[in-house]
Amino acid sequence: MKNGVSLYKKSVTLTHWVRVTLGQHIGSTHWINVLGQHIDPLSIYELTLSEVNGTIMALGPFNQSSERLLPSSGSSFVVLKQKDEDLLTALDILCLNQCEKTIDENSSEFHDHRIRVEEEFYKGGKVKWWNFYFCDKDKEKPFVKRDKYENVKKMIRSQLKDSKNMCALLNLFHHPGCGGTTLAMHVMWDLRQEFRCAVLKDNTLSKKEVAIQVSTLMKLESEKPSPVLLLVDDSKETENPHELVNCIHKAVEDGLNMNVGDAPNCKVIILNCVRSHSPQEQYKQHNTGPSQFITASLTQEEQKEFEKKLRELKETHEKPENFYSFMIMKSNFDKKYIKDLARNMLENFDYSSKKARLFAFLALLNTYVPESEISLSLCQDFLGMKMIHWSGDSVMGRMEPYSNFLIIDTVEDLGGYKGIRILHHSIASACLEELERSYSLRVSDITMEMLHCDLFFSVGVVKHRFMRSIQQMLIERQRKKAGDERETFSPLIGKIHNDQGRQTVQKIFVKASSRLVTSASIPQALARYLYIVECDFPEALQWAEKAKNIKQHPYTFDTIGQIHKSNLKSNNREKQETSRNPEDLNTNIQIANYAIAAFKSAQELANEEDEPDTEAADDKSEDYPRKSYNVAGYVGVLDIAFLVFEILSRLPFFEESDPMNKRYLQSFLKKSISITSVHKEDNVINNRYVEIIKEHKQFLQSLKTEVKEIFELLVFYFTNIKANTSKSDFRAIVSALFIKYVALFCTTSEEMKNERQCNPRLNLEIDIEERRLFLEEQNADTFAGILQHLDNADKEIERITECYAFLQQKQKTKETINYILSNIVLYLLKRKSKHVKSYRYLSDLLLKTLQEVGLQYPFPDPYYLALLLLWPSPGQENTAIETYVRAIRKSKRLILSFRIRNTIAHLYLGKEEGLKRLVSKHQLDENFRDMRRDTLAQLWRNGDIFKKEAIINRLHRVSGTTEQGEVFANYGKVKIPVRPALIAGIRSGASTEKVTFYLGFAINGPLAYDIQYEN
Repeated sequence: MKNGVSLYKKSVTLTHWVRVTLGQHIGSTHWINVLGQHIDPLSIYELTLSEVNGTIMALGPFNQSSERLLPSSGSSFVVLKQKDEDLLTALDILCLNQCEKTIDENSSEFHDHRIRVEEEFYKGGKVKWWNFYFCDKDKEKPFVKRDKYENVKKMIRSQLKDSKNMCALLNLFHHPGCGGTTLAMHVMWDLRQEFRCAVLKDNTLSKKEVAIQVSTLMKLESEKPSPVLLLVDDSKETENPHELVNCIHKAVEDGLNMNVGDAPNCKVIILNCVRSHSPQEQYKQHNTGPSQFITASLTQEEQKEFEKKLRELKETHEKPENFYSFMIMKSNFDKKYIKDLARNMLENFDYSSKKARLFAFLALLNTYVPESEISLSLCQDFLGMKMIHWSGDSVMGRMEPYSNFLIIDTVEDLGGYKGIRILHHSIASACLEELERSYSLRVSDITMEMLHCDLFFSVGVVKHRFMRSIQQMLIERQRKKAGDERETFSPLIGKIHNDQGRQTVQKIFVKASSRLVTSASIPQALARYLYIVECDFPEALQWAEKAKNIKQHPYTFDTIGQIHKSNLKSNNREKQETSRNPEDLNTNIQIANYAIAAFKSAQELANEEDEPDTEAADDKSEDYPRKSYNVAGYVGVLDIAFLVFEILSRLPFFEESDPMNKRYLQSFLKKSISITSVHKEDNVINNRYVEIIKEHKQFLQSLKTEVKEIFELLVFYFTNIKANTSKSDFRAIVSALFIKYVALFCTTSEEMKNERQCNPRLNLEIDIEERRLFLEEQNADTFAGILQHLDNADKEIERITECYAFLQQKQKTKETINYILSNIVLYLLKRKSKHVKSYRYLSDLLLKTLQEVGLQYPFPDPYYLALLLLWPSPGQENTAIETYVRAIRKSKRLILSFRIRNTIAHLYLGKEEGLKRLVSKHQLDENFRDMRRDTLAQLWRNGDIFKKEAIINRLHRVSGTTEQGEVFANYGKVKIPVRPALIAGIRSGASTEKVTFYLGFAINGPLAYDIQYEN
């Protein structure tokens, strides 16, 4: 054969042959076409030379080859070369023939190695691939499986088979020390023939670098991609790996040039092990993707398996009852067993000795920072071993008898080093409790002793990691069992506060700040403690300013704002019943001014970042969690403004209880009248109030306008950008404040009626004002506010449309734009309404408006309407639509407000004509009323909703092309740029390919959903 070489190898049974055909693409395809049905299931074709080489090696017993093998395309295998593995520094790669032919398995060395590895693991060391290998070799003594093993395995396979996501994140929530990581690695071991498997071993590398290495592993030694299973361990949050997911998306797109049929294997599945003190609750709350949980509690079946394993270990190991980590699990995490272990070990504990102090340090660290460690070299220095050293001396020897509870691990971060830790989290915790119970040694004493030691804080790479653990222990807050909120302080600080109070907590923070001088998080945490618990606002402010001076980022400015806000609230509570002291007003207005300045600075810093969601402080303990800051500064400004309104409303001449006084306040804040025009008693107190208000007039009269602008901006944000947890929290706060806004600034219909009677010649002005106030009250005075009404079967939308019909007669551009949109929303909610205008009327009105605004209008609103009303029908060639798509992307409002990507499509392109072709997401969701909301949300997130018959029947598939990673909708010669809703939906590469997709309309342009390639 000119175009192919056939290589044959007899199988072990000599009853079958396997044919592996290698050839150039043209030749291979030619032979496939010629042979057709004669290609049997045992033929493997279209392989690279590397894949042929690896496949032949894999066909024989693994132990005949010392080469490390990886699965590849078409059920083939490739060799993992040492030079390639050396470059993938972030990854611990699991090979198909892991552990094979490294030690002669008939030798005493292999037997001793097995005993040593098993002893280390069952004692409390991290699981190694060897542990699974030994159990595979001895089928009668299998590795103990936790009951969630099959669930996790099924979850991973399901993502490979069914998900359209290029990179999927699966979470495994688990108690510290209950075998979560072991379970994940066990599953990975058993899936190593289906995936290229790796563990992320170096968390210090940038996410971009890790993503590039994962992408490299996917394509290593093969022209076609292979699916990758990546284990991310020691994660405290579900949010953290999302940045990695995004980086992997980009790296895979940039690094691969996929051919037809490659997409199903072009997948990375991240198995994210999340340590949690309440894994079951976190699992229940986490409905954004597939997840599982395991707890520190065994089922009856699991307990039987552990009993069986103990009997097996007694056959091969001396004193397996000293395998403490194993025995803790076998006892079903029995607290009395663990407490007795700690009490017996710590008998005659002498804290004055260095080994006892070092053990206490480890107990403290391992209780509050699970699986933290102190480097071996640091322990040697502390014990004085480098000054006085003799043969056979070791840290473990020096630490007797406590070394029975210790283990030496290899830490992969920072180039790799050896560290010492306590065997199990529950042992560390029990030892701390025993030290306090029997020796009156409190956690605060141990913490101060640790912070006092100069050795731990001198320069050094491994010391940097140790200092990071100390910082984490002091500031990292756990999630509350219910909801996404965190506890107020770290567990350690919470305990010290409960036991000993402010003086001890502050002493520890002050000492830590002097040690960790570059950390803004320590003074920030102290500032939070002082203002939240002690209400000591002046000193809290000093520490918050110190944090800001170390590092200026949104969180440090936010803390300053929060201190001022708490101070203002405290003053309000104390003075609201009794005070008539004008100087209190002066003080409170000054505090409010400082608070707003701080929140504005926080928001400006958040807005300046290229990726406002990805930048955060160097810890995870601030008032807002990572990746959620977007609008917190805006919300802070609103909070302060309404506190000021409340303070003003209690002044004698602005009191809310008197309708006339309320009108005075309203008019003053709207700049309709000056403070001198307000009717009031002429007395010393009122005169001083007037002087103070005059001094702060500019600040006070700017608040109403500022509040209104922020509400408009936040409505835009909440309406058009995909939700995250913090966004929904903020939304509730903003909704409550808007109700207050309506009550204060929106005049009632009764008041309007009285106004008409008093001023009959102003009827037209009153009509206009009445409608504007109604729209404001309904949150329908902005484009985004009207869009929000799509989600409600809203009886008010008819009145909203009627109001805009009246207002737009004055031919004001904004009112005309909003009138067109309100007509569309009204049609979708109540199409038989007499107020609905025809498609032709609305299109003509829009075309006229587009001519007036041109292509530089600061808001995307008119161009968004152009997408809805002027999008071409099949066969049409509307050349203008491309212009409006580009105009919407250049809109200053989009660019300046938020650098947004994950926008929401409120409307989709249906199969009919005119207004009938617009289909709202709410209408599509109506087809799935019986489905759970989180299940439906997941279908939308992963794109599987578009496989549902109800959607297929309702929406129109648009024909288009992809070119160099970009997507276009094609209408004749017109090519309209659209963005893929799921970035994994398109192939990279320079070739032009025909596609079809569903079309959604988002505020920043058209989105392509469910992209299908014609070939």
